Amino acid sequence: MLINQQEREALKAIWRLAQNGADARTGDLAVALGCSPATATSRVKRLTADGLVDHAPYQGVTLTPKGSRLAVAAIRRHRIVERFLADTLGYRWDEADALSVTFEHHLPQEVEERLFVALGRPTTCPHGFSIPTGDADSLPVLPTLDTLEPGDVAEVAIPGTTNPDVVSFLNELGIRPGVEVQLKEKQRFEGPLTLSVAGSERTLGNRLAREIYVRPKKESNR
Repeated sequence: MLINQQEREALKAIWRLAQNGADARTGDLAVALGCSPATATSRVKRLTADGLVDHAPYQGVTLTPKGSRLAVAAIRRHRIVERFLADTLGYRWDEADALSVTFEHHLPQEVEERLFVALGRPTTCPHGFSIPTGDADSLPVLPTLDTLEPGDVAEVAIPGTTNPDVVSFLNELGIRPGVEVQLKEKQRFEGPLTLSVAGSERTLGNRLAREIYVRPKKESNR
């Protein structure tokens, strides 16, 4: 099924809102898409008519199985293009997210697949998230850093939508996509976390740790 750029972006946004544990209400969708609530409502109506989402008034928007497959396919294309921008053109990982949107929707399917092969069939995007297979209808949901326990080792993944000031702060701590960290200490009552990053101890607040995703590397040593 062919969908246009606006529909593809809306499906991606709905999927991301659901993965973050938020109800994909039209107000949340409008914020995610940077449009007015009326425009978001109009897009939801078109997606509903196409059988891609179910919309219950005052209860939010959910993807249908067909919509989920198209959303994951759109995310796959986005992450492949991000990989191309980072690996081939030299853009920073935190630049690739916004830049990829400018032309990813215009790629023929054949070009997308050739890019994927030319890049060596990468398994993750520059942010550290999985690139799904071409026939996938779901994606693994990564835990956040605050869910680790002392002794756990994990690889960092940071969303491209993260605030630039937060990205800069994390970079100063050496925390960036693909970096391996080990949780050394976790204070009670949502206190700060102490991490080992490249052999150095770093302290991170619990609130910020909830914005960082991780790919666990092995069982806890505790």
